[in-house]
Amino acid sequence: MTREEAVALLNKSFGGKIQSKTEFRTETTYTIAANDLREIAKFSRDELSFDYLIDITSIDNFGEEPRYEMVYHLYSMQLGAHLRLKLKVPEEAGVVDTVSDIWPTANWHEREAYDMMGVGFNGHPDLRRILMWDGYPYFPLRKDFPLEGLPSEMPDVAFTKATPLEGGPFVTIPSTAGSRDREPRARPPEL
Repeated sequence: MTREEAVALLNKSFGGKIQSKTEFRTETTYTIAANDLREIAKFSRDELSFDYLIDITSIDNFGEEPRYEMVYHLYSMQLGAHLRLKLKVPEEAGVVDTVSDIWPTANWHEREAYDMMGVGFNGHPDLRRILMWDGYPYFPLRKDFPLEGLPSEMPDVAFTKATPLEGGPFVTIPSTAGSRDREPRARPPEL
């Protein structure tokens, strides 16, 4: 099967469920409904050999409805072809079905989208924050999140003392001298 044949088969099988199709530089993007994601994802993996989920990205269209878009970047090792599935998620719903049982790498990508954008995933086996600490009340990649951040209570386990720089990123010249002598910029300010 070629990339063109795979795209034709997807069109034939799900023509009524495909909202739009875009071709750009031999990459195909389909916009689909959120409730059709799992069916089309399984078909893409099993029948079209899109066996590699490269990434899942989330887009915040702040001020528009539906507010969020989820983009699934797929690749077929056999065909050497890319396929993109896009779907829109209303702010009030804020959830999509998981594909982590279809492509195990989706586990971490979905957790990141949840942590940074606040989009949830129905059926995810371990949906918890991955970059921010538990209990962090905001979602930093939303467009209504200020660039300077928002004040919040940081847990006591974070940043309790200065980290020693021995062997760290500021070492510029191998020697027996300590970090302060090897790299003057590594000196913390006097407290």
